[in-house]
Amino acid sequence: MAEGFLADLVVLAHGGFVLFALLGGAMVARWPRMAWLHLPAAAWAVGVECMGGYCPLTGLELRLRAMAGEQGYGGGFVEHFIEPLLYPGEIPVQYGVVLGAVALAVNLAVYLWVWRRLRRD
Repeated sequence: MAEGFLADLVVLAHGGFVLFALLGGAMVARWPRMAWLHLPAAAWAVGVECMGGYCPLTGLELRLRAMAGEQGYGGGFVEHFIEPLLYPGEIPVQYGVVLGAVALAVNLAVYLWVWRRLRRD
């Protein structure tokens, strides 16, 4: 029972990490020192998506679900939770590269804006 609850907490933490990796640049615009946390998170997320890697949080969640007697799922967090929200139906294999490129583009744009703003001041 506790393992199922912990697995749900891991899903929430994982979702928070994905949001931070994608949109954390906005926090950097307000607090530039957040870049020390955001840059590694964004690099990890882009790398996992573009290279088809496996996030350890997914493995932890699936282990906890198995310990709770629940059934796991195939693929990773993004494929299981995010893609069905964005694209219900059949998704091409290259979708991970597109997601990684979008995350990279969003963050590069924000960091460029922050860099210009700091340089101007």
